[in-house]
Amino acid sequence: MIAESGTPADRQERRADTGKSSGETYRATLKQMRPGCTVDLVRPSDDGALPLSAKDIAAYDAVFITGSPLHVYEDSPVVDRQLAFMRAVFASGTPSFGSCAGLQVAVAAAGGKVRRMPERFEAGISRRITRTAQGRDHPLLAGRPAVWDASALHADEVERLPDNALVLAGNAITRVQAAEIRHDRGIFWGVQYHPELSLAEIAAALRRESDALVKADLARREGEVEEQADLYDALDCEPESRALQWRLGVDGELAIEERRRLEIANFLAAIPSLDRRA
Repeated sequence: MIAESGTPADRQERRADTGKSSGETYRATLKQMRPGCTVDLVRPSDDGALPLSAKDIAAYDAVFITGSPLHVYEDSPVVDRQLAFMRAVFASGTPSFGSCAGLQVAVAAAGGKVRRMPERFEAGISRRITRTAQGRDHPLLAGRPAVWDASALHADEVERLPDNALVLAGNAITRVQAAEIRHDRGIFWGVQYHPELSLAEIAAALRRESDALVKADLARREGEVEEQADLYDALDCEPESRALQWRLGVDGELAIEERRRLEIANFLAAIPSLDRRA
């Protein structure tokens, strides 16, 4: 099951840029990584969406929580419905995974705290992500080097993890870049970055957020954002180009699709060991 957070307007805006909503991107990614798998896409935060119980969710092998512009610290029916769904996921004992807002939803549902990033904005590349002592041997990060870069776009971050949670990785911008949360009967693995996205989708996101990036002093003008987005598009077409990797200051951990998706692959491999429905 893929649970898409956000609103219908959020989804339509993203489709206009990339051709897919966040949930549709996740569905395409999973079907590419696991050909023949069956994937149901649900939107529990939508007005009128039928609530899914823990029993309903337990019928699935795993749940994926997508990114979105959702701010989980806001008091709104959209947020309330998304958090209620995540609590049902935990209650079901079904293994779950999330990226960006997906991590933040799990944190808030389990009793942690998310905030607006103070005077910061991580956009395009999350640089120098480093394992913590707790993340050094954690299976979510199996195969990652000691330090790596990942695709990212977020202005919110985890301020405080809930009880029974581990910080697995962080960087100088955001302390919690990867985490494990054990809550109720469930186990959640999540990252603040976006292993599910193509480089072209990151390029589209940068263009969409061009005004915000200039206001955050990450670019001096919108033309610079466009130049950066063009490099992402070029690297998407030529991921092994040393010249393009050099211009963006990245290596294969971000440029090569199989490496970029490593956390998702690790989660898929670990699902049987995380299942707590017995």
